[in-house]
Amino acid sequence: MSELNNIALKILEKGKGILAADESTGTMTKRLNSVNVPSTPENRLLFRHSLFSAASMTDCIGGVILYDETIKQDISKKISIPELILKMGSAPGIKVDTGAKVLAGSPDEKITEGLDGLRERLKEYYKLGAKFTKWRGVYSISENYPSKLSIQSNAHALARYSALVQECYMVPIVEPEVLMDGGHSAEECYKKTSEVIQKCFEELILHKIDLRGIILKPNMILSGINSKNKISNEEVAKLTIKCLKNSVPSEVPGIAFLSGGQSEIEATENLNLINKYNDTNFIMSYSYGRALQQSALKYWSKDIQNIEGTQKVFNHRAKMNTLAAQGKWSKDLEI
Repeated sequence: MSELNNIALKILEKGKGILAADESTGTMTKRLNSVNVPSTPENRLLFRHSLFSAASMTDCIGGVILYDETIKQDISKKISIPELILKMGSAPGIKVDTGAKVLAGSPDEKITEGLDGLRERLKEYYKLGAKFTKWRGVYSISENYPSKLSIQSNAHALARYSALVQECYMVPIVEPEVLMDGGHSAEECYKKTSEVIQKCFEELILHKIDLRGIILKPNMILSGINSKNKISNEEVAKLTIKCLKNSVPSEVPGIAFLSGGQSEIEATENLNLINKYNDTNFIMSYSYGRALQQSALKYWSKDIQNIEGTQKVFNHRAKMNTLAAQGKWSKDLEI
């Protein structure tokens, strides 16, 4: 077994998932503004430190995706953020793309940028303690989208990124996100997501990626947010598993779903059902941002010095998702 495969399996072992705490300064400022907390480097660090030192980091969280500002911050003169995460028994990771920009040739779609200078940045992040990385491609669904151009361009970028990351002894998280925005049906989401994921793996194989040393971070198969034809949670789970069975090579060790605009409970319930119906060899876990942090952020904003209370809220959410990653969650466990 390769070292990269060991890292991927350790991040997702025993129902553990990934905390996506890689919000850019701009996104984090919006989140803090929404709960009336000033967005200063100190406040951003205080909130993240509260989560990264919580008990569930040891029991439930196998990896934390950080942003460039956060991976370079220190808790004190003696310990950096990556060192704290490692001490808690989790793996530090880093978002390395520079965001989705307008795709030339298809101005209503996006291409993720950040390949320029990536090899040098990866070396720096590796020295800072990063064990894995993340790159997100985004795709819209409508009558004409995602276009072949968008699907091909983003798959190529994800493969180039993955090759550079593995060259630097880190595990790439490959995140092709088909967005929930729009009125499309779940069937349309299934069709487009399958096409997107299949093209990603074509490119990954072409670029000689060790598939045992990656983690796939896809969307679940959901109706569009404005769709009049919602499907049940059971159908979400069954369609999601069907899509992955037909699109993902068996060598891939694990799949960590993004929450993609779902509520905290919805993201947990769908993950739980996916694991109840999971008849594959893939580990099916979570890589959640808002669906892990939102309640903790609201609680913390009432008194930013109440670290213990904030951690209690975060620990609960992390525990619920780790139970869901093992198919052991039920609604009556919620507070």
